[in-house]
Amino acid sequence: MTLLFGMIPGGPEMLVILLIVVLLFGANKLPQLARSSGQAMGEFKKGREEIERDIRESAHTESEAAVEESTA
Repeated sequence: MTLLFGMIPGGPEMLVILLIVVLLFGANKLPQLARSSGQAMGEFKKGREEIERDIRESAHTESEAAVEESTA
């Protein structure tokens, strides 16, 4: 027995979600909605990568400082 709306949506669940989205936004606005969602996801990914880079750089700088202190 499978649940209709379990943890991960499958085929029938995705169809229901798509139908609700079409009813809420209308078929004409879907391409614009998808485009803006894609742009938002791209900005989120870019921000996450910048934060990860900053964390790596600060960890690298701190480890270099610790090595310099231990050799001094």
